[in-house]
Amino acid sequence: MTDVGSSRVEGGLAILGPQETALLRLLDNTFAGWAIDAGAGEISAPPVYPVAALANFDVYVNFPQLALAVGGLEMPSTGPVDGQFAPDQLVSPHLGLPTATCFGAYQYFQDTTVPADTLVTLVNRCFRREEYFDRLRRLLSFQMREIVALGSFRHTQDVIARYRGRIEELLRRLSFDFVVEAASDPFFERDGARALLQRMQPVKYEFQVDGLAIASVNTHRNFFGERCRIGVEPDGGTAFTGCVAFGLERWVSVLLGRYGSAEAARVEVERALA
Repeated sequence: MTDVGSSRVEGGLAILGPQETALLRLLDNTFAGWAIDAGAGEISAPPVYPVAALANFDVYVNFPQLALAVGGLEMPSTGPVDGQFAPDQLVSPHLGLPTATCFGAYQYFQDTTVPADTLVTLVNRCFRREEYFDRLRRLLSFQMREIVALGSFRHTQDVIARYRGRIEELLRRLSFDFVVEAASDPFFERDGARALLQRMQPVKYEFQVDGLAIASVNTHRNFFGERCRIGVEPDGGTAFTGCVAFGLERWVSVLLGRYGSAEAARVEVERALA
């Protein structure tokens, strides 16, 4: 067990202490407020989905090394041995743990038609089976706040530009040295046309502090609109989507590194937001 401030971390799982929790809540409320002030509705999503729903997004093709799935126990159960259940004690795993929060938004709007300027926000638990874990920087289970734009392509790009500016402004106010780096999006790697567009024009930008990506802006074009059959008013054409993502524990981590304690970091965040 590793202590990070008043938090405890072991095996990629963190129990945040009161001070770190207060800082994380301040950050999450701030990012949610950015969306709500722009007219976004807030939705809530479950921390697990049917495997079929995540397979529809190619999660198990593009991110197999990160994926986690769960199922029930065969009865009667003999209990775990050495901290784990034997494979023959598990019912076929039929629930998948999401690697990103935005999946819930696309599931929510599946088989519907939306206005061209639709905006929602949600926060969820995400799960990634990383090669290694590192305190609050890299966790197996973590919280991600997202702002998701659906509708016209122009709308998605306007939203991404708006929040890219707000993220950069906040990082400057917090006196962070940061870089904005283009990254690839595995959702497009198996699609010839979209993969070509990605090579021509980056679709993902990460905001990195101390070598750690703490936020990103992402253009999905019509990938999720097609997979979830989301149409755009008034003609019903396939919706474009984009999202802005914030790894909340990662923000807490870099703030602790910069200001020394969660309380000092909270004061600095409040000052930067004033």
